[in-house]
Amino acid sequence: MAFSLTNLKDLANVAIKYNASDIHLRTDEPPVLRIGSELVPVQSKSLSEITIYEICAIIFTGHKYQGQVDKITEADGAFNIPDLCRVRFNFFKYTGRPGLVLRIISKEIPTIESLNLNPIIKNISNLSRGLVLVTGPTGCGKSSTLAAIINEINKKKAAHIITIEDPIEFVHPQIKSRLSQREVTIDTPTFAEGLRSALRQDPDVILIGEMRDAETISTALSAAETGHLVLSTIHTKNTIATITRIISMFSGEQQADIKKALAENLQATIGQRLLKSEKGAGKMVAALEIMMMSPGIRECILGEQELRSITAIIERGSSNGGGQSFDQSILDLFKRKIISREVAAEEFSSPADFSQKLLIE
Repeated sequence: MAFSLTNLKDLANVAIKYNASDIHLRTDEPPVLRIGSELVPVQSKSLSEITIYEICAIIFTGHKYQGQVDKITEADGAFNIPDLCRVRFNFFKYTGRPGLVLRIISKEIPTIESLNLNPIIKNISNLSRGLVLVTGPTGCGKSSTLAAIINEINKKKAAHIITIEDPIEFVHPQIKSRLSQREVTIDTPTFAEGLRSALRQDPDVILIGEMRDAETISTALSAAETGHLVLSTIHTKNTIATITRIISMFSGEQQADIKKALAENLQATIGQRLLKSEKGAGKMVAALEIMMMSPGIRECILGEQELRSITAIIERGSSNGGGQSFDQSILDLFKRKIISREVAAEEFSSPADFSQKLLIE
C-alpha cells in the first residue's frame, strides 16, 4: 500500500508528541527523530526507496518539483499537513539514493512569551526603523524569534509587513497589519531582488529570511536608512562575530562606508543558542545575547574602541534594559531552574567564571 498523507500525519504526530524538531528519512532505514540534541530512531520498519519517493510526491504538491522527483537531486520547500503543522523539507540524494529531512513548524504563531524570550524583545518590536539581526547556528530558533517579533508588530500596529523567505515557514494571519509573504524562487528570484522590489511596495517592515551576500546586506542597510524596519538572520555566533562578518564581506575600500552605515542603522542583534532544558524530555530553551545600540557600541563599530569591548558594554547596559550577554542569560536560566548546573557551566564563557558568579551572587 502506498504511503499516504494520513501516514505522513501519523509520523508528524509522533514527532510532535516527543518534542522532536526534525524527522530524518533515508532509504532502507527507519525514521529518525531529532529530540533535543539527540537523534532517536522510531520503532518502525525501514523505509524503501519507493516509500521515500511516495512521501516526496505528497510534499512536492503545488511546488515546481511536482512530478519531477526522478529528475532532481535536491529540493527545498514547505508543505502544510492539514490540521496539524507545516514542515520545511529538504530532499537530497546520497550515494544515488533518496533522503528527506522534515523540520516541524507549529501552526501556532510563536509569541515572545511562548518562546520564553527576554521582555527586551518587545522593545525591538516597537522600533520604527533600523536593522535588527537574529544570529546563531542552523536550527537554533532564529525563524521562531523573528516570527514572534512579526506577530507582536502585527498585533499592535497597522503596518505593511513584507517577508522574503526561502521557504515561507510561519504563515501569519492579518490582525492589525497587512502582510505580504513572498517566497524565493516562487514569488521572487532572490533575496536581493525581492528586497529591492519590496522597497517599491510601500513597506513599513521588511523581513529577509537570511543575509547571504554583500548585495543583500547593502540594500538592507539602505532600506533601514530610508526609514524602514528591516529584520533578518545571519549565521554568526554573537554580536562581535556578526559585525566582523558583515564588514569582511566588503572590499577594503568599502569597509569604512559599511562601518558607518552599521553604526548609524544597526539597532539590535539577538544571538541565540539552544540549551537542554530541565522542563521535559527533548525540551530546549534559548539563551540570548541581546545588543541594543548605544554610543559605546557605535564607537566599537567605527573603530574608536576595540570590537572585543562590546560584550562588556552589553553587560554594563543590562541594568537599564539595554540588553544582556550570553553569560547573563545563562545565569538567569540556571537561577530560574530552567537549565541544570552542568549545562550552565558548560555553556558559560568558562566554568571558573560561572563558579565565581555564583559565589558573588
